[in-house]
Formats: sequence, C-alpha cells, structure tokens
Amino acid sequence: MSSRVDSETEELLALLDDEYARTIILETYDEAQSAESLSAACDADPSTIYRRIDRLQERGLLVDQQRLDPNGHHYKVYVARLEGVAIDVTEDGFDVDVDYAEEEPADTFTRLYEEFTG
Repeated sequence: MSSRVDSETEELLALLDDEYARTIILETYDEAQSAESLSAACDADPSTIYRRIDRLQERGLLVDQQRLDPNGHHYKVYVARLEGVAIDVTEDGFDVDVDYAEEEPADTFTRLYEEFTG
C-alpha cells in the first residue's frame, strides 16, 4: 500500500505527532506562555522546547509576543494560532486544511501599544 502525502503535509503531521509540540499548543491556546513555563509544562530542557517553538513558528502554528517585566527587561511569550486541523482522504491522497486564529485589528493595536509602553 503506498501513501500519497506531500512533504508539507507529512511535516505537519509529524509535528502534531510530537508530544512536546502538542503540549506547547495546548498550554498557549488560552494564555501566552514563556519558554520557561513551557519547559516546566513539558518537563523538558529549554533547548528542546526552543527547537519545538521554532518548528511551530515555521509552520505558523505559534507566534511570539514581546513583554516587559517590572524591571524593564523584555522577554518573549508564545501564543498558539492553531484553531483546528481537518484531514480528508481523496483519490489523490490526503487533503489537510489548517485553521489559524486571527487577531482582530484592535487587538493587534492594543498588543503592540502594550509591548512598547510596558
């Protein structure tokens, strides 16, 4: 039996099959999280988490935001953009449709303003 899956679909499915990537998406779905908190949630080394963050960002499933701590230092937090994935079987193979969360223009402005003003 042959599999008809293009490389982009295969990469997405492999990423979603990764336990750390799934945990990162779930942890950042409702609330932005730092890499440190994601490392704790996944019980994994920060280097492992940063590799997954990079892969998720490359696929557009995760975005980062700058935050300002009380001491005036900047740090990143991460927010999931993945809303859903639908997989259909067709005569040509698998058809994968990914739904991304979209930020409202007012939310984008507010977030940017807060990032710059602290």
